Amino acid sequence: MTAYVPTQTDLSPISGSEDGAVWDGIAQELDIETGEVLFEWRSLDHVGVEETYREPPQDPSTPLDYFHINSIDIDFDGNFLISAKGTSAVYKVERESGKIVWRLGGKKSDFEMGSGTRFAYQHDARLQSDGTITIFDNGASPRVHEQSRGIVVELDMDEMSATLVREFTHPNRLLSTSQGNVQVLPNANLLVGWGSAPYFSEYSNEGELLFDAQLLGDGQSYRAFRFPWSGHPSDNPAVAVEQGSDDQVILYVSWNGATEIKSWQVLAGSIPYQLKPVGSAPRRGFETTVAVRTAEPYVAVQAKSASGRVLGTTKAVKPEDRTASSVFSPPVSS
Repeated sequence: MTAYVPTQTDLSPISGSEDGAVWDGIAQELDIETGEVLFEWRSLDHVGVEETYREPPQDPSTPLDYFHINSIDIDFDGNFLISAKGTSAVYKVERESGKIVWRLGGKKSDFEMGSGTRFAYQHDARLQSDGTITIFDNGASPRVHEQSRGIVVELDMDEMSATLVREFTHPNRLLSTSQGNVQVLPNANLLVGWGSAPYFSEYSNEGELLFDAQLLGDGQSYRAFRFPWSGHPSDNPAVAVEQGSDDQVILYVSWNGATEIKSWQVLAGSIPYQLKPVGSAPRRGFETTVAVRTAEPYVAVQAKSASGRVLGTTKAVKPEDRTASSVFSPPVSS
């Protein structure tokens, strides 16, 4: 977990007060059951304020967020990878001693930064299974790049050099002043969350944009992830019904939050608890319209999975509900 603690330190190296206020960036590992702190690392013990790209605030009582820790990852050797937005650097930190093993980027990079590898005010530095590091390069606040990007960087530990493997940019040339992340998916595609720019996008490993979505209004997403997910609502499916001409019945059925529906099966009968199948239709988006012919006074609809398993059933509609003027709109929750 990350934490910020206000403290005092000498800011004279960056033309600030000798007793200036700063936010100390803290990384902790905790035992969840006991609350015991297994590891704690404080940025001020290892990273001086001279590494920051930020200037002291005009109000000396306002703490300078010189480090701004924003992600922690664990290396294959058990040590930590810490991203600091304020210094535009990623640090490998030794678990036992807390010492910095190396710096990637920033003012004191231990790696020769190859073409296109320089990042600024980044988020979400993650070590991948092939040894590369993915980073969301904001490149802004203040602006350093023309647009934000997700990058994949390869590190040569013998030559101590960094090489850009691939970068992922948005066709709208998004510039995110805060937040953002890169997720490598199991099929090697990449999902990029654009942070303060309210988009999230999926790319092929070769960089082709496969999927792009925008949050409406003032919505932002600190990080965006794609995971397998199954929705199983606790309520029943909802149905609205209209009486058509002759024996035709038109049903409008939906189940907000259910993800496993493959088809809808219509049931009809003379009493609510003795209904038989009279028709079906594949699921078509949030609400599916199904038309069947039946003279029976009661109808209901079942949600079925791809294997044919019944997932849920609507209430049976009463005879008086089937007048041409009676259309029952189910409540829709957000």
